[in-house]
Amino acid sequence: MKTLAVAAALATTALAGTANAATKVPVTFESGGETMVGDLYLPDDYEAGDRLPAIVVTGAWMTVRQQMASRYASELADRGYAALAFDFRNWGESGGDRRQFENPQFKIADIEAAAAFLASRSETDPNRIGGLGICASAGYMVTAALTSPNIKSVSLVAPWLHDTQILAGIYGGTEGMASMASAGDAAQAAYVATGESRFVPAASITDDSAVMFQAPYYTETDRGMIAEWRNEADPAFWRDWLTFNAIQTAPLLSQPFFMVHSEAAAIPEGAHRFYDLVPGQKSELWLEDVSQFDFYDRIGPVTTSADAVATHFSETL
Repeated sequence: MKTLAVAAALATTALAGTANAATKVPVTFESGGETMVGDLYLPDDYEAGDRLPAIVVTGAWMTVRQQMASRYASELADRGYAALAFDFRNWGESGGDRRQFENPQFKIADIEAAAAFLASRSETDPNRIGGLGICASAGYMVTAALTSPNIKSVSLVAPWLHDTQILAGIYGGTEGMASMASAGDAAQAAYVATGESRFVPAASITDDSAVMFQAPYYTETDRGMIAEWRNEADPAFWRDWLTFNAIQTAPLLSQPFFMVHSEAAAIPEGAHRFYDLVPGQKSELWLEDVSQFDFYDRIGPVTTSADAVATHFSETL
């Protein structure tokens, strides 16, 4: 077991630009009867016939691949990996009739399908596939790792890992969670009755009905508010989200495990609890004074995290 803390001597005020070394290959694969659209990032010196270690990279909830997933996929390609960033079903360019719908079970299945797809590619070594989950998809990634025969090692960056107890502290206790679940149930009933979703903003500085109210990154045009991202969410997702428990997977995780986080980022309590419950090979890196959103695109946190993740995979794949 290895635990490291790194002071915030990081260039957190600068944005990470697109990496120069990676080659991006558009790809599609199937999951749950839907077509997933993604990009496979390869080192620019990749030669046909090379079989590289490969990583499935997934981003925060309600995002598309061009946000943090592609950022980290390109970074890993710079470091010698084949890395896949893709849109989950119902999001971005991927298929699915229930648009902008955050469903943990769908996303877990999509990660498993993505890992199987990587195992089938001529560019990759099918015995050396890992998973990198960022923010909320961290919980989806570790859950998929329990049943995927292809995911051999797991890394998380700025993981959002919760159970009911943690969510109660975030969402106003039992009463607040019940109110959210009720609103989600009403939205679900309306969808069943009409076949149409009643969207709310995913993020807003001024509209308090947004799922992420007054959140940076998503509301900044030079950061997460990109043209490919549709700033809407189907509020019927709430019950599935509130009952999803990522922490319960920790004692069952058998793959080598690594995470990067900060006490200044989202719910560090959940990350600590998860880490303590992982029974096998594990290590962690804690950065000082790095916000959740800075992990997504600031040069210092991104570079430090990508270096550490690449090292973990080089030692475990």
